Amino acid sequence: MKGIVSICCFFSLLVLALAEEEVEDVLSNILRDRSHIDETLRLASEENAAENYHAAIQKLRKIYHSAIKPMEQAYKYNELRAHEISDGEITSKPMVLFLGPWSVGKSSMINYLLGLKDSPYQLYTGAEPTTSEFTVIMHGEKTRSIEGIVMAADSSRSFSPLEKFGQSFLEKLIGIEMPHKLLERVTFVDTPGIIENRKQQERGYPFNDVCQWFIDRADLIFVTFDPTKLDVGLELEMLFRQLKGRESQIRIILNKADNLATQDLMRVYGALFWSLAPLINVTEPPRVYVSSFWPYDYAPDTSRELFKREEISLLEDLNQVIENRMENKIAFIRQHAIRVRIHALLVDRYVQTFKDKMSYFSDPDLVFKEIVDDPDKFFIFKSILAKTNVSKFDLPNREAYQDFFGVNPIGSFKSLSAQCSYSSGCLLDKIEKAITSELPGLLSSINPGKAPPGLSSCEATGCGDKPKNRYRKN
Repeated sequence: MKGIVSICCFFSLLVLALAEEEVEDVLSNILRDRSHIDETLRLASEENAAENYHAAIQKLRKIYHSAIKPMEQAYKYNELRAHEISDGEITSKPMVLFLGPWSVGKSSMINYLLGLKDSPYQLYTGAEPTTSEFTVIMHGEKTRSIEGIVMAADSSRSFSPLEKFGQSFLEKLIGIEMPHKLLERVTFVDTPGIIENRKQQERGYPFNDVCQWFIDRADLIFVTFDPTKLDVGLELEMLFRQLKGRESQIRIILNKADNLATQDLMRVYGALFWSLAPLINVTEPPRVYVSSFWPYDYAPDTSRELFKREEISLLEDLNQVIENRMENKIAFIRQHAIRVRIHALLVDRYVQTFKDKMSYFSDPDLVFKEIVDDPDKFFIFKSILAKTNVSKFDLPNREAYQDFFGVNPIGSFKSLSAQCSYSSGCLLDKIEKAITSELPGLLSSINPGKAPPGLSSCEATGCGDKPKNRYRKN
């Protein structure tokens, strides 16, 4: 009797083993080949320029701290733009942000790109709204998850400014570290899906403000759509308003395209453009990728070759952002410096106008209220355009200075001519030197033989070839 039981157990185990092998064979046939991802992103190649990259980053930090940050602090630029640049942001990797409605495949796409299928740290996916957190996937020596409170408290990272959104948001922020070749070069951010019938108050934190924070820092923004979810509601309209000015970073993804027949896919593609046309008011629309970005093979009788080419094209786009990360960072810091410089020039004009209009019998509050309420009457903005090499397209909103001076009294600012010292020179000289010489020179050093862009056109760059400090005492 025992022998019979043993034989039965043996055959049961054999059947189970064969069943497992058959399941593995079926899965290997169903799962898509990922070798083209490593090839297109060049993950197998060594980072030969790593040493030069880190040296350039250190030079960039030095320029920022010596020439740009002192002007920021002197004229409280952060209170105007609410964008303070930390060391973590300067040294951070390029950020790829995933946005879009719920259950369109954002998390599945990250799982596919990183090969997280069936791993303990794959992002949870499903037909229902599954992602309720902002998930940051980044490189680390070992695989682990990090609470949002810990991420915000770590000054070496670039996420400490997120504390301003409150503890309720930090509970909805999570980080995942893992040793992955792609994450050595880029950081992914997965966001909660947009649900049109849910108000911000129901989330417990300012969802749109948090999205704006990530949008402002993203190098590439994937806005993902499902062929069955093309309706545009108020939440999605708000999102595209927040993306205004970032059109060059936006890529539209029509995901799950292999669920449709070719003829239906063409109709959906047209419907997507029709829905987005009022929201993206640019001459050249963003690039749209049509494919199915998840680990499983394409559905039969679909445009497999088209989807594969579209996927490779997207990967090349991502690789371009990775390879240009240093150039993009220098360009970002230079653009930031131009804005800081313009802000300082404007504040200086407000200060000078206030001093000119004040008399012994004047009421300071009434005088300055008149200047702030109608700056055009006193040629505040026009004088900046006339006397300095500033592009009119870079000038900030006039109404923003009503709020700015509402919390920062005019008497708390010195004029630019007073921001000079014998030992360290003038703040205006330093920031103009950074804009016109140091930052373009750093860009040339990492691209030998390539001329620094934009130095010949002040209309485009907002600065002159030979800056002259008109506020320095003789």
